[in-house]
Amino acid sequence: MAQEIELKFIVQHEAVPALRTLLDSLNGAHQAPRQLHNTYYETADNLLRRHDMGLRIRGDNDRYEMTIKAAGRVVGGLHQRPEYNIPLEHNALDLARFPAEIWPQGVEVSALQQAVQPLFSTDFLREKWMVTHGESEIELALDQGEVKSGELSEPLCELELELLSGNTADLLKLARQLVAEPGIRQGSLSKAARGYHLAQGNAPRQIKPLAILKLKPKATVEQALEASLEMALAHWQYHEELWVRGVKQAKDEVVKALALVRHALALFGGIVPRKASTHLRDLLTHYEVSLTQALPADTLAYGSESGITKLALTDWLVSRRWQAHLDEKARAKISDSFKRYADTHLSRHAAELRNAFERPLGDKYRDQLPRLGRETDAIRLLAGVYDSAVSAPWLENWEGLRHAIETGQRIEIEHYRNEAISQEPFWRHSGKR
Repeated sequence: MAQEIELKFIVQHEAVPALRTLLDSLNGAHQAPRQLHNTYYETADNLLRRHDMGLRIRGDNDRYEMTIKAAGRVVGGLHQRPEYNIPLEHNALDLARFPAEIWPQGVEVSALQQAVQPLFSTDFLREKWMVTHGESEIELALDQGEVKSGELSEPLCELELELLSGNTADLLKLARQLVAEPGIRQGSLSKAARGYHLAQGNAPRQIKPLAILKLKPKATVEQALEASLEMALAHWQYHEELWVRGVKQAKDEVVKALALVRHALALFGGIVPRKASTHLRDLLTHYEVSLTQALPADTLAYGSESGITKLALTDWLVSRRWQAHLDEKARAKISDSFKRYADTHLSRHAAELRNAFERPLGDKYRDQLPRLGRETDAIRLLAGVYDSAVSAPWLENWEGLRHAIETGQRIEIEHYRNEAISQEPFWRHSGKR
């Protein structure tokens, strides 16, 4: 088994010549383009997909390799997941050759062998550079081709950075050098994800509203901080993909995702000092200003400002940059129960909302939109420790008020304001339970 650590970028076709020149300047060992064909397999009920596993055979001239990727962690296009590769004599699956322990409980390999069928394919030219950066060996692969399922297809033009040996910090440093040039953007949508979408009919991807953060039981405050930022980054990348594909409304969700990052940093600011995130917050602020300009999606999403900001957030998360700024007291707090932290802070943020909207504001409601967004974001990051059946309706009234203010619906504003401020708390230690 290998632990795959790679960073994925989407490349504009017109940016390929300049990118290739930049890659040549890294003084690595260059490999000429090779044509690769990959067939991905799945069961009729998507058993592998449901367990976050991907199965493929890769053909390279007359050589074949069977690969399965198991569940791992994806942060802003940085993939960290176990990968198993088996050379094959022929272009035919032989699942019994994988280690038995990789399969989900209850899966019979012989039955799975019969059940899996080709679902989609990827065909592309791969050009590679092997470079030494810092203490690490890194492979850079430029892929140009298409993803295809039946009669449906879409082009692909990607750059993948894979850490062969060394450390993730060097991988991220090299990536910063690349994103300083326009034309590439960090993306989490893998070839497999695109193929699955095509195989399911290529329905238009839908805008997704920000959700309430859900965590595993007994999560620590630090785990909640990480999960909060990962949720914001995933929301950013998903809607940026829609935006560059022509869904104009998705830009609003990109803006909300950036705000959620700042609000998450503020929520945990009592533990993580501001100096730990100064550079990151400055980058976010500058990019938020850029998003207010009436520029095309491609110009902004593929611009260096977006790339540097997104990569800085990825680095801050993956490298846990906040830890170097914590004293002994802060380390104890960040290792404590998030449930206790949430109970205390839910009351504080709810009180801020009630104080802001306890009386009609006439023509001044829009002045309170920044506060409304900040406090509702904090609550969505805290409320997941409770059942969504009670937390979601509570938050929906405040979201309804926000939408009514943004769209200027005066009657709806007062309706949602009254509903929101009269709600009973759903959390403990609120002073009312």
